[in-house]
Amino acid sequence: MTRADRAQLAMMLEVCAFPKPGNVDRCHDYAETRLEHFLASTILSRRALEKAERGEGCIGELILDAVERTNVHSGGNTHFGAFILLIPLICGGDIPGACRIVSETTVDDAILFYKAFGKTRVRVLKDDELDVNDPGAVDELKERRMTLYDVMLYSARNDMVAREWINGFALTRRGADLLQSYDGGCGAVVGTFMDLLSTEPDTFIIKKHGRDIAWEVMKKAREVREGTRDIVRFDQELIDAGINPGSIADIILASLYIALGEGWQWDC
Repeated sequence: MTRADRAQLAMMLEVCAFPKPGNVDRCHDYAETRLEHFLASTILSRRALEKAERGEGCIGELILDAVERTNVHSGGNTHFGAFILLIPLICGGDIPGACRIVSETTVDDAILFYKAFGKTRVRVLKDDELDVNDPGAVDELKERRMTLYDVMLYSARNDMVAREWINGFALTRRGADLLQSYDGGCGAVVGTFMDLLSTEPDTFIIKKHGRDIAWEVMKKAREVREGTRDIVRFDQELIDAGINPGSIADIILASLYIALGEGWQWDC
């Protein structure tokens, strides 16, 4: 299985796992984003993933390419955060290789990343000094000589996907280890998702709903893990409230990619 194969398989397995509270899956759609949009992006990203495997292009260029290839349906951004993690993992071959790749990014990578960011509808904090929606943001990057790694370092305090670049893909590693502690299949994905959701405040929730809601979701997820709250009801509660733990979903996807490369069997 090639790295691109594993990446696509990880994308498919993540979105199809059920119940994965608050996220689109085989049983739940959002009004504007459906399961089909995620599966379409999984297919459409193939050439960008293959380019990453061959090392054709810098990280910023490859992320932009993946976004442009998948930004062709009405479902909006489905995998932007996932591409931020997958592209360096594919380029580097494994987590140590990815850490080396991200440490060597350039100012041009940062500029291309901001171009990709501008093609999505990803939420940012209103007080973000380097808001991608600010026309002067790219000039600010150039003036400060900020590489893409520097951008992730700046963003890490408010974004757990960016934080993975800075902390050596620690949650991705943890997720891969958790997946491999299960026998395989959908239950492994759901179990790993709930473990991270019960211990890590999801930064996508924080940006949309605030820290208190993110901590409340984490508390309820812990109750699911302890057996005092029903996971299906919890899932529906989050769906009804529009609360989407999207950052943890991105990390789970990256964890699936790593676990698959280490021999984890998804179809046991």
